[in-house]
Amino acid sequence: MSVAPPSIRATLRHTGFRALLGGGSIYFIGNAMQAMAAAWLMVEVTGSSFLAALVQTAVFLPMFLLVLPAGVLADTTDRRRLMLGALAVQAVVVGLLAALFLFGVAGAGTLLLLTFLAGCCTAVLSPSWNSAIVDVVPRDELPQAITAVGIAYNSARALGPAMAGWVYAKAGPGWVFALALLGVAALFEGVRRHPPRPHPPSRLPAERLWGGMLSALRFARHSETLLAQLVRTGAYSAAGSALWALLPVIGQRQLGLGATGFGLLMGCLGTGAVLAGLVIGRLRARLGLERLVLVGGVVFAVVMVVAALSSARWLTYAALMAGGASWMSVMSTYNTATQTSVPPWVRARATSLHTLCALGAFAIGSALWGAVSSIVGLTPALLLGAAAMAAGLALARPFPLRMSELHEVTQVPLSQDLFVAHEPDPSAGPVAVEISYRVRAERTAAFLDDVSLLRGPRRRDGANVWRVYRDLSDPTRFTERFLVTSWADYLHQRARGTLADQQLEARLLEHLQPGTVPVLQHYIAER
Repeated sequence: MSVAPPSIRATLRHTGFRALLGGGSIYFIGNAMQAMAAAWLMVEVTGSSFLAALVQTAVFLPMFLLVLPAGVLADTTDRRRLMLGALAVQAVVVGLLAALFLFGVAGAGTLLLLTFLAGCCTAVLSPSWNSAIVDVVPRDELPQAITAVGIAYNSARALGPAMAGWVYAKAGPGWVFALALLGVAALFEGVRRHPPRPHPPSRLPAERLWGGMLSALRFARHSETLLAQLVRTGAYSAAGSALWALLPVIGQRQLGLGATGFGLLMGCLGTGAVLAGLVIGRLRARLGLERLVLVGGVVFAVVMVVAALSSARWLTYAALMAGGASWMSVMSTYNTATQTSVPPWVRARATSLHTLCALGAFAIGSALWGAVSSIVGLTPALLLGAAAMAAGLALARPFPLRMSELHEVTQVPLSQDLFVAHEPDPSAGPVAVEISYRVRAERTAAFLDDVSLLRGPRRRDGANVWRVYRDLSDPTRFTERFLVTSWADYLHQRARGTLADQQLEARLLEHLQPGTVPVLQHYIAER
């Protein structure tokens, strides 16, 4: 008898999840209000579609610049202190933004600068919040937890702009920014009262910032599953950013709307996303990953065509709801696939890489589509965006999607016995590691097929160079050799092995000569 998958409601029984999700929901609403007010204010002040689109760049470019370092810090430091510090700085920035525009003493340049600084704070806390909120739910509830986060985020995209449009029309942008400050305070209180769980104690030296970033990039490069998800995420976000970035111009020039009407346009996208979030689990189970992404991409491309050609408000509103549903379905699928395809040691960094590809591509794409719109016009720019979205669907063949199995992400550290006379200083290196095998002659081809599969895990977890060598004086003796930057990096590599890696290494033993075992040797570079 099949067991029904956990529901979104089931994730809410976890107190920590409820607290962080609730604070994050109010924070998302505040951020959405701030972004809407900034974009519309820029249109009113300058009349430039390029500068209006540049507001989206100011909001999301910090993710491109900072989210990966922030992911390293989230994986290696106290997440509570990191999040509370970022929120405190953001409170100062948003408070200053509100005060300046309440008194009418700031212009377009100040708006872009402070919007960028607030985005920097969001980028710093985002990986910690994302990893903390999924830490409090079991793995089998992870897709539902991520969907709940997506619903909260997109509900904010529906409510925030609508609220901001009304407040903007009644009281001006300064009061919108003042209300956004309440969102920062809500998340600060949620983190303070329900801090993320500390990282488990480790005897290993903590990774440094640069080394941690390289570890994340190396993992993504040599994990086919994660790499496919990141490439697909970036392509979808870059193409789809045309609609999001040019929405203020669509509202003002094509539909003749004011601030309230623009808030309604944003609200339609958010509402469609929320409705999709309520059924995304069933859709994903029925259609599968690839078909769901295909349908979502086609629908979003059609929505951009409608937005480019239609001057009927009702048709544009309906299309944007469909677009929001498509955006939520695809991006939630990519995010779920990413977070379920990595072991715990790199989860925050994998989330950062997903954010980097999604919002970094969004920020760069927003600026690009804004420039294209200034050169060729609004309608051609949106049609080009739709064509780019359709072209991106061809990535399904070279970069197929899948979610990793449990044994592929369950860490199984190797034994502490390294068989070395004197353990070197953690910073010493490079380190060369050799593992010698004596293989039965008739199993040579099978051994080489299996040992070649170790290349990905070795490189993924820390090796810079990996090769297998045959002994010219003994054709049954093979040596696996790889280089690691330092002794500390090698110790980290040993701690990152998964159950799937362990099973692969066990398969190699089947090819060895009776009575023999692999021989492990370590070498340290002399200076």
